[in-house]
Amino acid sequence: MDTERFELDAPIGVIADTHGTLRDEALALLEGCGLIVHLGDVGGRAQDEAILARLAELAPLFAVRGNVDTAPWAERLPWHRELVVNGWRLHLVHDIAAFDPATPCDAVLHGHSHKARNEWRDGRLWFNPGGAGRRRFSLPLTLGQLWADETALRGAILHLPL
Repeated sequence: MDTERFELDAPIGVIADTHGTLRDEALALLEGCGLIVHLGDVGGRAQDEAILARLAELAPLFAVRGNVDTAPWAERLPWHRELVVNGWRLHLVHDIAAFDPATPCDAVLHGHSHKARNEWRDGRLWFNPGGAGRRRFSLPLTLGQLWADETALRGAILHLPL
């Protein structure tokens, strides 16, 4: 698996589970990020690829494939991805069940459940930005930001103002 490396002074935007809907409110919260990651379930229709193109207009974009990403364009998305930002090793995966705990990383960024998560456990940051697309059950619509600097890796869950 190739590892992309970045030095950033800006936050990392983290979004998942858009399911064919990219809201203006989400774009506003991602403005100014130095890098954006989409953690899968972009959408299953041909036109949903435009979500990735729009996000890539804001900052360099890295995405992984989710279970609903079944359109032909999604076949180019990997199931897992490794990024190193300011020395912090980030592992990207859609479904946490597909993560191998033996993977060397400082943070596991995942989606799928639509439930936001920002917790340190077993020496790793486990981060799920929640769902930013269609509302699921009574869960709020959220995305996240991560800050990776020389002393700390920290995240925040941001609620879309809807």
